[in-house]
Amino acid sequence: MGLNSFMKIFLPKDKIFYTLFEEVADNVALMGKTLKAVVNEPDFDTRAAIIAKIEDLEHANDELTHRIFTELGRNFITPFDREDIHYLATSLDDICDFTYSTAKKINFYKINPNDQGIQKFADLIEQGCEVIKTAVKELRNMKNMRNITDALVKVNSIENQADDIFDLSIDRLFETEPDAKEVIKKREIYQIMELVTDKCEDAANVIESIVIKYA
Repeated sequence: MGLNSFMKIFLPKDKIFYTLFEEVADNVALMGKTLKAVVNEPDFDTRAAIIAKIEDLEHANDELTHRIFTELGRNFITPFDREDIHYLATSLDDICDFTYSTAKKINFYKINPNDQGIQKFADLIEQGCEVIKTAVKELRNMKNMRNITDALVKVNSIENQADDIFDLSIDRLFETEPDAKEVIKKREIYQIMELVTDKCEDAANVIESIVIKYA
């Protein structure tokens, strides 16, 4: 057996981790876009059908995350640190989980999503998910560092905006909503939506760590 053939035994047959992460990133962006459709839909039943699509995407992402962990145990050589692969997969999965949780609670609590805070959060989540997709897809080659840097800065800005929107939304809620039950429901939805932007920032921090080590 020649040296090249021998070395191939220890090399991944393809860029499986990049491919899987790119599929997850597509899922993340699509979930953010679909959540925006949820909060723009006034009809409860139609909204429920859109939420079912988010549920399907969340389940699909669980499968992709499981495949990443399976490949992590199977492959001796990985494109970057095993810990970073685990952290990135987990942080992306968290984005999907909390996006789905947001959609579920909107209908479970029968909240009218035509709320200024909810609408603004949905805009930021959609933007954050799309930017995370851009950053993840740059990991395969790491040739365009400007795209990655701009994406990471944008995610940080989105998270800061979400913090401000949360404070303003809570303040407005207590001033204008007389129903205590509605206050509790909306506050919980605000908290979960703000958490989605936190998870986007977590993913961005992992990507930044990978770039610093390997760029």
